Amino acid sequence: MVRRFFLSPRTATFAALLASVVALSPAAVTAQGTAPAPAQTVPPAQGTAPPAQPQPGHEQGKTAPAQPPQGQAPAAAAPPPKPVVKAPTAEALQKIRERLDEIKNDLDAREKTVTGPNVAAGDLTRARDGLDAVSDRIRGIIDLLTPRLEAARERLTQLGPKPKEGEEDADLAKERAEREQAVTDIDGTQRLAKSLLVQSEQIVDQVTNRRRAAFTRGLFERTSGLVSPDLWMRVANDVPRDLRGLQSAFEDIAYLFSRNGTIWNLLLLGLAFGVSIALYIGRRNIAPALGRRDASVTNPSRHRKLLAAWRVLLLGTGPAIAGSYAIYYALDVTDLLPQRLLPVASAILIGLAFIAFVQALCDALLAVGKPAWRPAPVSDAAAWRISTLAVSIAVVITVSKSVEALNAGISAALPISIATRGIGAVAAALLLAIGLHRFADTAEKEEACFGPYVATETSTGIGGPLRILGWVAVAVVGLAPLVGYVALSAFLVDQLIWTASLIVLLWLFIASADTFIGSTLTEDTKLATALQANTGLRKRSLNQIAVLGTGAARVVLIAIVALLVLAPWGLDSTDVFSSVRSAFFGFKVGDVTISLSSIVFGVGILVLGVVITRAVQRWLENTYLPATDLDAGLRNSIATVVGYFGFLLALALAFSYLGLSLEKLTIVAGALSVGIGFGLQSIVNNFVSGLLLLWERPIRVGDQVVIGDSEGIVRRISVRSTEIQTFDRSAVIVPNSNLISGVVKNRVRGDRTGRVIISVSVLRNQDPVRAAEMMVSCAAAHPDVLKEPPPRVVFKKIGDPFLDFDLIAMVTDVNLGQKVQSDLNFSVFATLSEAGFIPAMGPASSFVTVQGLEPVRDALSQIAGAVVVQRPPDGAQDTTEGDARELPPGRDEVRRATPREGSRDTGGRTLGTN
Repeated sequence: MVRRFFLSPRTATFAALLASVVALSPAAVTAQGTAPAPAQTVPPAQGTAPPAQPQPGHEQGKTAPAQPPQGQAPAAAAPPPKPVVKAPTAEALQKIRERLDEIKNDLDAREKTVTGPNVAAGDLTRARDGLDAVSDRIRGIIDLLTPRLEAARERLTQLGPKPKEGEEDADLAKERAEREQAVTDIDGTQRLAKSLLVQSEQIVDQVTNRRRAAFTRGLFERTSGLVSPDLWMRVANDVPRDLRGLQSAFEDIAYLFSRNGTIWNLLLLGLAFGVSIALYIGRRNIAPALGRRDASVTNPSRHRKLLAAWRVLLLGTGPAIAGSYAIYYALDVTDLLPQRLLPVASAILIGLAFIAFVQALCDALLAVGKPAWRPAPVSDAAAWRISTLAVSIAVVITVSKSVEALNAGISAALPISIATRGIGAVAAALLLAIGLHRFADTAEKEEACFGPYVATETSTGIGGPLRILGWVAVAVVGLAPLVGYVALSAFLVDQLIWTASLIVLLWLFIASADTFIGSTLTEDTKLATALQANTGLRKRSLNQIAVLGTGAARVVLIAIVALLVLAPWGLDSTDVFSSVRSAFFGFKVGDVTISLSSIVFGVGILVLGVVITRAVQRWLENTYLPATDLDAGLRNSIATVVGYFGFLLALALAFSYLGLSLEKLTIVAGALSVGIGFGLQSIVNNFVSGLLLLWERPIRVGDQVVIGDSEGIVRRISVRSTEIQTFDRSAVIVPNSNLISGVVKNRVRGDRTGRVIISVSVLRNQDPVRAAEMMVSCAAAHPDVLKEPPPRVVFKKIGDPFLDFDLIAMVTDVNLGQKVQSDLNFSVFATLSEAGFIPAMGPASSFVTVQGLEPVRDALSQIAGAVVVQRPPDGAQDTTEGDARELPPGRDEVRRATPREGSRDTGGRTLGTN
């Protein structure tokens, strides 16, 4: 006799999730309309909607086009002509009513089961199973009757209103009565279907609420605590009884061995044990050997690390699972173990496989003894501690679960079950506390010093909050059994282990996705090279695809792990997938139907319209309009108008698909106009201006702009304001309306090239052509000056005594303007000075005298001579001796200030010389 393999609640939940995924696949959904339904559901022949009546112009046997879901507009902007829909005949409508009556009876039975006083978990499961299929059949009937009802009402409307005076023609009155009756029958049938749909949804809510209530009640049920003497007194009284139950279990095993212990059964059981032991022992040597983690390799790549980690994990876990299943299968088929003790064997074997899994996972990620192959960013000491702690907790959990299964198998007394579960939870909490203490920052630092570690700074990493949460979990798990919440403590231990395992696997999957997807496309691999060669994709496009691929993989993995984490907390997988499906295909909030699928398709229509508009706009700008005789301004206006028109048309198509009519938009616009009238003009102005900035992009992030007295780099553009960072690291917040209506200077609007202007003055008696050539050569030699257009010199002014020039050069980046200007100043000054075009200026050369002051000069000279003659120099040198006479103070300065002969120019000014 072959029995089903025992599954734990966690494994059963995961199996239910997989079954729900399969049930939601297209093939399964298609098959639901034809496959036999469960016993408690409506038979498919009676629960499915009747086939559509053949339409005029269609051949028999062809499927009629499916009707769109209720609340959704057709995809096209201008819907095709409505097909002629015939009203269902009385016989067809009667069959639909019979199906709805049978569905109603089934829903009433389910509701009676759910609302009963004592409802078991199995009853709730049977009431919930198949309910989604029933709801889908009801929706199919509603969708089938909707166009028929509209057609019947339209035919009734064509007859016109009933005359108020006089009698109506007999044939017309008969036709009106028949059409009114048809509308009444179809409308009544559809109303019944809608009421049944609401009833099915209410049953789902009732089942969910009852499950959550039962889960909460069982989780927070309080019993005697471990510190209660009464508990241990009852345990002592029940121990002899449980020992007799254990003895009876061994006697049953001995009896089954004596009855079913044939040579073939014993041979099969021995072979299973031998294979299992060989697999368990061999996996410790198979995984390291086939993992190919060579200790001599000191710097393996990330790709090789993760591949080796997956090999070690799979080779360390697979043989253990196979060995456990071999023993369980042998025990099951040979009937050598009592049926009530099979769960005990299952718990032990699953526990051994779980220990092997934890051990393999630690070997894969932590690589104790091989730090070069370690994917996880931990130290050697931390790797050893984490591995030891994880395996120890797995052993404690296995022992605890095995004892619980044994208590259930021998029908142990409740006090003993409470005591064993509580002791197991406390032991797990103690191990977790030891691990948290060993993983603290003080652990490794105490080992490196000769005394207790004294913290000098607070830890800012993520380890601090995680350790705090860990200590909170230790406190709750350790104290809950002491005060009587044994079920809560055991549940929290299971969820801690379950969640930790999922998070570790999530990290491994995400790291693998980033490496195998992201690195494969971003680095120079064979796949990336082949994609570039065969598809024409650029390296940047591959990088974007890699980012999107890794991001999508992360979202999917996180969603799956979140569902698996929430599954044991009373969350039904059927409810989860029903909610996801309702959210994607449409759910109602009041009278508004929100459908994520419609939103996605609407956005797709908008994007497609914008792409087509841009293509047409580029064709006009680059191909058609340049071939006409229109001027550039008119061509630009036409292209801009076409762009706006195409965008508005795409927007209208998207709104039409979403079911938003112009009347609704008019209502919204009217409400906004009322708000604007109450003082929102400035906000709306900035909002619309921000939309224009983001769409037209006259100013982009990273542009260097000048707005008023502020000049800087655009850092962020939002719908209300724009942030500009000036060169002194200040942030200037500018309202968007100022950017739209004001004057803005964008230095990098077209490109990032800039212009540098240097003013140079040379002596008038020099050759201006030669001076211009030297300045141009200095600019052309600079690496940041563009060759096209080449630097040039503008002869601005013929001055007296200088010639003024402007050296104009274009630089590669406007941000390099000041640097290039400084470099050119140095270079031009050095070049012109060496050539004598710029004289060396001294102190005396700074004096400039004006012609016409000769009488004043002569008078001053006479006064100075008279002062010298009247001076009685006893024994002093004669001051009248020409150039050798001694001048009084200030006379030498006067002589030096006197211009020499021939230095006066034709302009009447005299230049001082050195």
